[in-house]
Amino acid sequence: MKDFIEELTWRGMIHQMMPGTDELLKKEVTTAYLGIDPTADSLHIGHLCGVMMLRHFQRCGHKPLALVGGATGMIGDPSGKSQERNLLDEETLAHNVKCIKAQLSRFLDFESDAPNKAELVNNYDWMKNFTFLDFARDIGKHITVNYMMAKESVQKRLNGEARDGLSFTEFTYQLLQGYDFLYLYEHKGCRLQLGGADQWGNITTGSELIRRTNGGECFALTCPLVTKSDGRKFGKTESGNVWLDRERTSPYQFYQFWLNVPDEDAKKYIKIFTSLEKEEIDALIAEQDADPGRRVLQKKLAEEVTVMVHSREDYNMAVEASNILFGKSTKDSLLKLDEQTLLDVFAGVPHAEVEKANIIGKPAADLLTADVPMFPSKGEMRTLVKGGGVSLNKEKLSDANYAIQESDLLDGKYLLAQQGKKKYYLVIAK
Repeated sequence: MKDFIEELTWRGMIHQMMPGTDELLKKEVTTAYLGIDPTADSLHIGHLCGVMMLRHFQRCGHKPLALVGGATGMIGDPSGKSQERNLLDEETLAHNVKCIKAQLSRFLDFESDAPNKAELVNNYDWMKNFTFLDFARDIGKHITVNYMMAKESVQKRLNGEARDGLSFTEFTYQLLQGYDFLYLYEHKGCRLQLGGADQWGNITTGSELIRRTNGGECFALTCPLVTKSDGRKFGKTESGNVWLDRERTSPYQFYQFWLNVPDEDAKKYIKIFTSLEKEEIDALIAEQDADPGRRVLQKKLAEEVTVMVHSREDYNMAVEASNILFGKSTKDSLLKLDEQTLLDVFAGVPHAEVEKANIIGKPAADLLTADVPMFPSKGEMRTLVKGGGVSLNKEKLSDANYAIQESDLLDGKYLLAQQGKKKYYLVIAK
């Protein structure tokens, strides 16, 4: 089995670690948990560093627990936030938890008979019947307000970062998360909590609660908050988060995100977000440095993450879709694309909506000059057609007066017109 700390160290995935953590993991098979906030029905790539920690943990022979915060998600963690979150109802949370487990199963083994198979736990299960009075008496008495006030996440909110201050609800969050650690310590033998760098304060509250109630020794390890090489937040695009759910971020968009990261980011991300071995990554980085234009690092990164999150088929379609715009392709390539991928590929090209009745049977020269302003005149279009410079659905147009057939419409709705190699127009039948 690999050494977990050694594995995370060369990957650049350790931010802080309690003394004794390495010794514990070398001595025995250990159970660790990582908390995931179920405020949406999908994870996004901002969650991936933590999820990859769990993946490496299991691959190193230890037992991972993925905790979805069904209870704490109803409150909202103040760490790294400037305002209080919206509170979710039980039905929404149950839906979100179900979707998140399905996504996590792409990274973790939940189903085998292995002694270290992953488990999904939900803190709502042990918090739903815990009364406020019982919690205040049995848990609250062990941690002082002074201790809680000293946490950085609390101080930031109290010192002006939050417009409305810090509510009592949010203030109690670290105690609730601390109780999760205590509960899992007592019921699952969990002795290690993993998380992002912004969770250190909450995690250490849990280890302190265990020490004060049980006299037990527990440990903590956090990964750095991943950033871009320019210091900006990782995982955000102009349209928002990059999600793991294909309905929120299509596999093509997902693939394109990784394919287009800068070289320096690719060198960091391929260590954090893939399971490739060190030797292979070092070789890829050397190859990239020798010939940056080939972008071998970005291509391998995009392949590994897209296959892991989606599938090999989705990756192949994303590559083929990319080639439609940036390389040689045929009508067959277009026909293989589903509607969403087709729209994603051509999101940046001019679109024109035309009544279907005004497309079928109409000469291409009429359609692309009168209904669609692709060419300034029929004469110019005819000249380009004669020179082989106009295509419909990636097939050369030999006659400017060719009458458009219903069979020419992709998905019964789209017609792709092309001038030269790079000028496109997408006609959409209404």
